[in-house]
Amino acid sequence: MTALTETGDLQDLAERAGRELEEATAPEILAWATETFGAKFCVTSSMEDAVVAHLASRVRPGVDVVFLDTGYHFPETIGTRDAVEAVMDVRLITLTPRQSVAEQDAEYGPKLHDRDPDLCCALRKVKPLEEGLTGYDAWATGLRRDESPTRANTPVVGWDARRRKVKVAPIARWTQDDVEAYVAEHGVLTNPLLTDGYASVGCAPCTRRVLAGEDARAGRWAGRSKTECGLH
Repeated sequence: MTALTETGDLQDLAERAGRELEEATAPEILAWATETFGAKFCVTSSMEDAVVAHLASRVRPGVDVVFLDTGYHFPETIGTRDAVEAVMDVRLITLTPRQSVAEQDAEYGPKLHDRDPDLCCALRKVKPLEEGLTGYDAWATGLRRDESPTRANTPVVGWDARRRKVKVAPIARWTQDDVEAYVAEHGVLTNPLLTDGYASVGCAPCTRRVLAGEDARAGRWAGRSKTECGLH
């Protein structure tokens, strides 16, 4: 593992790796990340599927997989998390917001997600993840370029300027067909909602099924200009 402590060193490393690993396979990208950062590398998963967690567990058994429990998840999402912990060689870490849903309702009023979804996401997603990633220098996500126009330029390795960490997207170049092929070949766990009309799974109050021909993320914050929760 390379000893890296300075932010400038990490940023330079991320930008260089993004160029050098652009054509690398997902396992090769994850192998670079685990060899470079060791225990200071983790995978984050929304439990829409467990593809990146599965890939990483094969490269580094026992890898940390971080899940953010917002308090608003579908039961199917929690069930997927529990199944991943039970059957995969990973160390599952669940992060929670500082306030429960009831405590947030008491301070901000009920259904903040309807009135101010950006603030709700900040309180229940962005801040808890920032705190949970404190001990890591690099983190991996399942972002793909084909998911939406806002993700079209996702680098396979990049610099997360807000958190000052290296951000790894090992399946950035994959298509939905690639994901489905990998799931089928390896029997990877997926959220049951993906076979029930949901193309992207987030918090229950802010997620709906998609219609034919819609963008994969059209079911998230439907009817609003909001397309991202702020994590990416």
